[in-house]
Amino acid sequence: MGTKKSLIQKYNIPGPRYTSYPTVPFWDEDGVTMKNWISTLQRSFEESNQEEGISLYIHLPFCENLCTFCGCHKRITKRHSVEEPYIDTVLKEWNLYCAILGEKPKIKEIHLGGGTPTFFSPENLKKLIDGIFKKAEKHVDAEFSFEGHPNNTSGVHQQTLFDLGFKRSSFGVQDYNLKVQQTINRIQPFSNVKAVTEASRKIGYTSVSHDLIFGLPHQTKACIIDTIEKTSQLKPDRIAFYSYAHVPWIKGVGQRGYDEKDLPDADEKRLLYETGKSLLTKLGYVEIGMDHFALKTDSMYKAMKDKKLHRNFMGYSASKTQLMIGLGMSAISDSWYSFAQNVKSVEEYTEMVNKGELPLLRGHLLTEEDLVVRKHILNIMCNFETSWESDEMKFPELEACLEKLREMEVDNLVEITSNSLKLKEEARPFVRNVCMAFDLRLIRNQPKTRIFSMTI
Repeated sequence: MGTKKSLIQKYNIPGPRYTSYPTVPFWDEDGVTMKNWISTLQRSFEESNQEEGISLYIHLPFCENLCTFCGCHKRITKRHSVEEPYIDTVLKEWNLYCAILGEKPKIKEIHLGGGTPTFFSPENLKKLIDGIFKKAEKHVDAEFSFEGHPNNTSGVHQQTLFDLGFKRSSFGVQDYNLKVQQTINRIQPFSNVKAVTEASRKIGYTSVSHDLIFGLPHQTKACIIDTIEKTSQLKPDRIAFYSYAHVPWIKGVGQRGYDEKDLPDADEKRLLYETGKSLLTKLGYVEIGMDHFALKTDSMYKAMKDKKLHRNFMGYSASKTQLMIGLGMSAISDSWYSFAQNVKSVEEYTEMVNKGELPLLRGHLLTEEDLVVRKHILNIMCNFETSWESDEMKFPELEACLEKLREMEVDNLVEITSNSLKLKEEARPFVRNVCMAFDLRLIRNQPKTRIFSMTI
C-alpha cells in the first residue's frame, strides 16, 4: 500500500461533484420535454406528497459584490429595487407548479440559496415564504434552512426567518486570513461571524453551519490552523470543508482574478485538507459523506448513523424527499425520474414566467439504468457502501465497474465482496473516485476537454 501522500497524488484527478447522477454535463442531449417533465413531476408528487412531502430550493441570485472564488449563478448589483420584482416572479413560478400538482403540497424542506439570500430585506423574505404557503402546508417534520452572508445578515433577518419556521442557518466563512480574503474579494472579520452565530443560537436555531474552503489562493497551513482555531471558539453544529473548485474555463472572469501560481499546488492542498480534517476530528466533529463534518448532537450525524442521509442538488440532508422543486433563475428540480434546470438569466426567467411558461432551459429523463446507477452512487456518497444483493441493483456493466476499483482494492481503500462494496476510513478523500467507477455516462463519453475540477 502506498503512503497517504502518494495515494492523493495518484487519485487526485478531474471528476464530478455528484450532486446528481447523471451529472449535468452528461444529461441526454435531447433533454427532457415539457410533457415528460410534467408527467414525472406529477408521478413523483402522487407517490410521495402525503407521507414524505416535497422539498423546495429557492435561488436568490443577487450579491452586492463578486467573490472571485464563487462558482454559483449570481447577479452582482447594489440596486435593491430588484428584490420585489424577482420575488413576484418566483411566486408566479410557484403558482404554475401548484396548478400542475393540483393537490396542496406538504413542504418538508425549504432551502434559500444563492447568490446571497440575505441581500433581500427581512420584509421581502417574509413576503416570499408567506406567498409559498398560501398554496401549501407545512409538513410535520419540516426543516427549513438559509444561507447568510455574515456581513449583511441582521438579527431581524434571523428572527423573521425563525418565526417563519427556519431552524437551520449556514454562513460562508471560507478563511479568516486577510490576504486570502482580499484575493477572493470576501472580507469579513471574525467578529461578524461570531455575531451572527451567537444571534442564531440566542434566537433558537437548532443547527448552525459554517462553510470553510481549502485550496484558496495564498492559503497556507497556518491559515487553516488559524481559521479552525477561530471556528472552534464558535463550535458550529456543522462544517462544510470544501475543496476550492478552480474552473475558470467555465466560470470566466470571476475566477481569473489571480494566477494559477497563487494557488496551493497538489501537495500543499493535500496538506491543507489533512490539517483541517485532523483538527476538526480533534474538536469532536465526525466526517459525514463528502466534505461535511458534524457534531454528534446534530441531526446530520444521527441521519448518517441511521443510514438515512440523503444528497441532492442542495447538498446533504438529514431527511429524504423524492421530489424537489427548484424555483428561481438557474434552479434545478428533481422528480427522481427526471431533472429540469431553469434558464440562467434573470431577464429570460422573468419573461418566460410572465408568459405563463415553466422557465426550463434543459433537463434529463432518467433511464432504468440511470436509476439503478443513481442508487449506487447515492449509497456510496451517503453510506460509504453499496450492495447488489437484490436483482434490482444489478446492471450488465457491474463487473466492469468493479474492475475499475481493483487498484483501490490493492491500495486497501475499498473492500469488494460478491455482492457488496465498502469504503474504508482511508478512502474518505476518494469517494468521488469510487463514484466515477460506477458512472457509466462518464465512462462511455469521456470529455475531450477539461470540464471538472480536481476530486481532492
